[in-house]
Parts: sequence; C-alpha cells; structure tokens
Amino acid sequence: MSPTLHWQKSSFSGGGADEDCLEIAAAPTTLHLRESDTPGTTLSPTPTALTALLTAVKAGTTSPR
Repeated sequence: MSPTLHWQKSSFSGGGADEDCLEIAAAPTTLHLRESDTPGTTLSPTPTALTALLTAVKAGTTSPR
C-alpha cells in the first residue's frame, strides 16, 4: 500500500486561491512534485535529477521551451 502524500505549497506562491504554484510531497524514499492547477500529474525525480534541476535554476542556466 502506498503512503498518503501530504502536499505542501511553495512559500513563493503568495497563498492566493487563484495563484498557481509548485507543490511538494515527501515519501520515505523520494519526493513528488506537481503544479497546483494540474494535481493529477506528478513528477518523481531521482535525487540526482532534482539536484541538477535546482542547481540549474539557481544558476539561471535553464531556459523556457
């Protein structure tokens, strides 16, 4: 049986009801990410992939598609 995920909104979301934001949930061995406007779609990156993404975002080396 999979654990119940407790989703937490980003502190940068502003907290408004109409604002889209990133949500995160921790499980014993992984993290899950989703956008609040599409809660049915989640990403479960490996720790290595998540670290690479966060490093690139902080460095400003990501670009929109």
